Formats: sequence, structure tokens, C-alpha cells
Amino acid sequence: MTATVPPASPDPGEPIAAARTDPQGRVELPPGVVPDDSRFANADLLPVPVARRRWTTYNFAALWVGMAHNIPSWLLASGLVTLGMDWKQAVFTIALANLIVLFPMLLTGHAGPKYGIPFPVLARASFGLRGANLPALIRAAVACAWFGIQTWIGGQGIFVLLGKIFGGWADASRIGGQPWTLWLCFVLFWALELAIIYRGMDTLRRFENWAAPFVIVGALVLLVWITVKAGGLGPLLDQPSELGWGAEFWPVFFPSLMGMIAFWSTLSLNIPDFTRFGAGQRAQIWGQSLGLPTTMTLFALLSVFVTSGSQAVYGAAVWDPVELAAKTDNVFGLLFALVTVLIATISVNIAANVVSPAYDLANLAPKLINFRTGALITGVVGVVIMPWKLTATPELYIFTWLGLVGGLLGTVAGILIADYWIVRRTVLDLADLYRPGGRYWYRNGWNPRAVLAFAVGGVLAVGGSHSAPGKGPFPEDGLIPFLKPLADYGWAVGLAASLVLYVALTRPRPAGRAEL
Repeated sequence: MTATVPPASPDPGEPIAAARTDPQGRVELPPGVVPDDSRFANADLLPVPVARRRWTTYNFAALWVGMAHNIPSWLLASGLVTLGMDWKQAVFTIALANLIVLFPMLLTGHAGPKYGIPFPVLARASFGLRGANLPALIRAAVACAWFGIQTWIGGQGIFVLLGKIFGGWADASRIGGQPWTLWLCFVLFWALELAIIYRGMDTLRRFENWAAPFVIVGALVLLVWITVKAGGLGPLLDQPSELGWGAEFWPVFFPSLMGMIAFWSTLSLNIPDFTRFGAGQRAQIWGQSLGLPTTMTLFALLSVFVTSGSQAVYGAAVWDPVELAAKTDNVFGLLFALVTVLIATISVNIAANVVSPAYDLANLAPKLINFRTGALITGVVGVVIMPWKLTATPELYIFTWLGLVGGLLGTVAGILIADYWIVRRTVLDLADLYRPGGRYWYRNGWNPRAVLAFAVGGVLAVGGSHSAPGKGPFPEDGLIPFLKPLADYGWAVGLAASLVLYVALTRPRPAGRAEL
């Protein structure tokens, strides 16, 4: 069955109906354009008024500094070294990955300052008002899993450091195979995170502003301490690569690169959740460019240098910063490390793993779920999933978890970028993003072309997923054997395939031409 629908996109020169544009190109809706009883809107999903779009370059840079400085980021280099790279190869891989992922981040982030809309509302332009729940729920599921990982790691850090201060914590009676004191630290840390985000985005902005420099100081203090204690940075910096730069290196490098890209590919989708508060494009472009690749590269270098010093002092490389900090007997030093771990983990977990699913779940049922309710649901689901098992081995963490996630999220990013930049040339009808029956209604709220592009791109990206014998959940020959060669490039394959297919499917048609 076919149906004739409004044109897929407004003419780039056509005025945007029922919207006002200021001299900086920022668009907002006059009051009352979206009915109060709309099934597709609530106060958290409506565009941010221009007067409230005031995040500066510093706010965005501080956001990225706060998110990048966390324990899993610190451990990225260790995972690559474990796979056989030397420290230079590991830092190079991380730096290149973050330069690459910055590009789609800036492209999808453009819609934030211009229209003031979050990620699930932007996805309505390409997937449809109802279809946007597909990418939104995928993004929310990934965020819930990451929330659980980060909260468990943060709880472990508190447990280790408090146990060092008070002693005897590890000998407490066990529940579910873990000391009850560890579960207590986990629950308290979980509650603290949700308490902060429950106060809203302005509280998050203020928290990130002072958390970012504090965490940088904490990392530098750890570097100075271990360097003084070691009398130098130790032998790890002289350790040669087990892979070299030849035939053995590249089969490890490319899937590792995709894994490092996947680490922040989540934010390349929902970055409009933050940029919608931006004072303009300059703020989000410069803030993200200064904040993401530089911070991740610096943090990778710090982790290598500190770990090298630990090898000189203790005779073995200690990659976990919490475990390393716990080796000091200075109470002040332990307390400082405890506060740093708290702030660093809260900073990334709230910004990266609670904000997005809160909006995504609100998009699912705007009348029942607001931002705060979505955040609470995220907290509960993040615990129920028990995703900390994903970090058990570097193979499982980098190749399976990050690789699979990257492939699917890259596919969604390709469709968003194709629709917003190529098909619509950044021109959206803001009111129709909330209006059933408008130009983004497609077929009963779903755009079949976007769904098809996602399905094809997703299969190409992750269909060949494979695991070494005994190292993961996938068959050795891949889920779909002939796609196995593509699995090591999942994020890039998914993004490119979905982008090209979506553009091909939405090429301009004569007026009145039937939909798919």
C-alpha cells in the first residue's frame, strides 16, 4: 500500500513555518505553537528558548574534560598494551580515534544551538515521530549499560580507598559473592549520582565547570607522586611493541581503533542533548574541539607515564589508578584520591550515561516520563543489567562490547548526518517535529527508508562479529561468515553504508510521487 505524503524536506530557501530566527541563526518556536496536550512533547523535549542557550566554549570544553577523565578512560591504554602494543602505539590509536569521532560529533551537534532540540527530537526528522524511538532506545540501552559499568567501578574505587583508611572492609560478610561493604559503597555512589542529575541540567553545568580542573589536578598530583617515588618514569616507556609496525600490528590496530571510536560514539549521537544549551555554533565547535581529542590524548599519556612509574616502584605495572593510590599510607593522600575518584566518575557518568537515556525515555512516553523520571529509570535499569562483566577481559571489552556498540551507533549516526546535512541542508520545520500528520509523520509516524538504511547498515556493521575460541560470545567464523572481514571496521562500515543508502533512498522525487 502506498500513500502520498508531504515533501520529505523543506526547500532550503523556504521560511520555517511558525518559528522565529535570530541574527545568529538560532530558531525558536513562539509560545503555544505546540499544543499543551501534544502526545509528542513535554517541557523537557520542547526546544530550549534562545534566552536559555547560554553554554560557552568553556562550558563545553569543561564538559569534555570532566567526561574524559575517568577510570575506564585511564584503562584504555592498558587494554591496548595488553593486546601487544607499546605505549606510543596505544596513545596514537587513542588520539586518532578521538580525532575521527570528533567529526560526526560536530555535525550532529550543529542542530543543538540552532534549534534547541535534544537527540530524540532531531531523530524524528529522519526516522519519523514514532520511528525516532528506535535509535533513542538503542542509545538508551547502551547508556544504561555504561551507567552500570561506571557506577560499579566508582563504587569499587570508594570501597578500596575507604578500606585502606578504616581497614577490615574486605573481610566483611559476603552477599552475592561480594563483601556487603562493597555493595554499600555501590548503592551510596549510585544514589549520589541520581541526586545530582535530579536537580537538572544547570546543576550539571555548574558541577562540570569546577569538576574538570579538579580532576586534572588530581591526575597530575598522581603523576608527580609516582615520579618522585620512582626517581623517574621507569622502564615501561622503553618496552618494545610485541606487534611491531608490520603484518602483526594492523589486524590488532583496526579493530582497536574502532573500539576506541566506539568509546565516544555514544555521544556522537546524543551530543545535541548538550549543544541545545549552547550560545551558538562557535561555542560548541571550539569547546568540543578543544575538549575531546586533546583531553583523551593527554589522559592516555598520563596513564602510561604513571603506570611506568609504578612499574619502577613496585616491580609490576599497576594500571588501575585506584589500586595505585591505595598503596600510599598517607591518610590525606588517600582522602584526596577518594574525592578525585568520586568527582571524576560522577562527572562522566551523569553527563554521558544519564542525560541521554533520560531524554530518550521521555521521548518514548512524553506524558508519562519527564527528564527526572527517565533518569531514575536509567539508574534502575543500569543496575539490573549488571554490565560490569563486560570489562572482564580486554578482548571482551574492546572487540565485543565496544565493537558491537560502535557498529550500531555508527549506523544511526550515518542516517542522522545524511538527513540533516545532505537531504535537508540543516533546514528543519521545528513545529512539525512535534506535530502528528506533518512532514515528519511519513507512514504512521515511521520513515521506512530510515528503518531500511538502519537494518542494512547494522547487518553490514555487526553481522560479521566474531570471537577467538574461548574469548567471547560469537562464533569464530562470525555470525554471518562472509561479513567477517567487515567486522573489524564496524563503526566506519555502519556509518558509511547507512549514510549512502539513506541518501540514495531519499533522492528528490517529483511532487506527489508515492512513498516506499
